[in-house]
Amino acid sequence: MLQTLTSERIPFDTSLASVIDHTLLLPEATQRQIERLCDEALAYGFAAVCVNPSHVGMCAKRLSGSRVKVCTVIGFPLGATSSQAKSFEAAQAIRDGAQEVDMVINIGMLKSGNDDFVLSDIQSVVAVAAEHGALTKVILETALLSEEEKKKGCALAKQAGADFVKTSTGFADGGATVDDIRLMRTAVGPSMGVKASGGIRTHSQARSLIQAGATRIGASLSVQIVTEQNDPKATGYS
Repeated sequence: MLQTLTSERIPFDTSLASVIDHTLLLPEATQRQIERLCDEALAYGFAAVCVNPSHVGMCAKRLSGSRVKVCTVIGFPLGATSSQAKSFEAAQAIRDGAQEVDMVINIGMLKSGNDDFVLSDIQSVVAVAAEHGALTKVILETALLSEEEKKKGCALAKQAGADFVKTSTGFADGGATVDDIRLMRTAVGPSMGVKASGGIRTHSQARSLIQAGATRIGASLSVQIVTEQNDPKATGYS
C-alpha cells in the first residue's frame, strides 16, 4: 500500500515501513542526525530507530507517545565484551528508554564450539530485557559463520529465549542474504522473529528478504527504500 507523506508529498510503502528499524550506528553520528532519524521514523511510520546506547535517552524523549520504538545495540559491533558487561549495558539502555536490544553474540566462542558460553552470554541479556518487557534480538554476524554455525547460533538464541535472530551488524564484510534468511527462518521456526540487516539498499531487496522469512528489516537507507528511490551507489545514512 502506498501512502503520501503530507510534509513531502512522496509516496511510500507503508507496510514495508512498519517493519523497518531505521538505523544510524556510525560512530561519527551527530545529535542533529539522530534527531533527524527520529523525525523520519515518525513521518514514515518505521517500527523503530536503532541507535548506539548513548543516544537512547534523547530518542526516547523525542519519540515519547508515538508507536516508534527505541532500539539499541549491545556488545556492538564485535560481541567480544564480557557477558557481565553486556548485561549491564542492556540494563542501563533499558533504564534510559530502550524497548528493544540487539546484542552481538560472542562470535569466537560460537566458532570454537563453546555452546554453553554462547547460551549463557545470550541469556545474560535476555533475562535483563525480559524483566523490563524489552525485546532481545541476537546478532549472529552471518558473514563470518559457516552454515552449521549459523544453525547453531539460531538454536542457541531460541533456547535462550530471545525474541529475534538477526543477520549482521553492518560492520563486517557481507550482510543480509536471501539464503541466510531462509536458513535462519527454518532454524528458528515460525514463532520467532528474524531480522535482516546489513547492506540493504533497495525496495526490491527488502521485499525479497521478507518473502524469504524476515519479519524485521534493519537499514540506514530506510527512506530511500520505502519511497523506491533506489540508488545502487548509496552506502549509508546521509
